[in-house]
Order: sequence, then structure tokens, then C-alpha cells
Amino acid sequence: MTIKLYGIKNCDTIKKARKWLELHNIDYQFIDHRADGLSAHNLQHWLDTLGWEQLVNKRSTTYRALSDADKANLGPATASALLEANPTLIKRPLLDNNSELHVGFKDTQYADIFGK
Repeated sequence: MTIKLYGIKNCDTIKKARKWLELHNIDYQFIDHRADGLSAHNLQHWLDTLGWEQLVNKRSTTYRALSDADKANLGPATASALLEANPTLIKRPLLDNNSELHVGFKDTQYADIFGK
């Protein structure tokens, strides 16, 4: 299976993660939430595995633009619909290395994941 990196192409953190993977000759497939869309199946898997608290980026511009009602009602029952409607709310990058899901990027984190 191919390693998959999910996010949006103009995100600075995505750019850093992609550069790190390329520098370490790690093959991956990049999936852009905006350009390629967001699979409901993947989203549910991420929510089941990571939980909505880890998946929702509360520091994003998209989160800050949500209505007070959406923010107040955000939880396990509402996260899926909100993330599907606003994929830029998902923390970036989301790395699927076939056996685990990882959110965010740090050099040391990726070095540990890939044994580099």
C-alpha cells in the first residue's frame, strides 16, 4: 500500500512534510482535500481512529469563521458533517502510513515514524 498524505497544497505545514518525505526518498501519494475531495469513508475512519478532538483544527481560519452555534455544538455527533462540509478544518497534514494515522508534522515525529 502507498503512504498517503492528506491536506491542502498551499498549506505551509504540508509543504514542509512533502519536502521531508521527498528528501528522505519516501514514496507517497498526496491527496488535496480541496482539489480531490474528501471521502466519507476516510473521514469516518479518521474520526473512529483519532477522535474528533484530534482531527479538528481549532486554530484554523476556517474554525474561527464558524458560527458560534457550530462551535458550541461541535462534538462526536456533529464533527463528521462539519468536517465534510469544511475539509480545511482537518488538522494538517494527516499521514496514513498503512498501519497508523498521524496528524501534524515535525521533523522528529516523521523521523520516528519512518525510522530515519
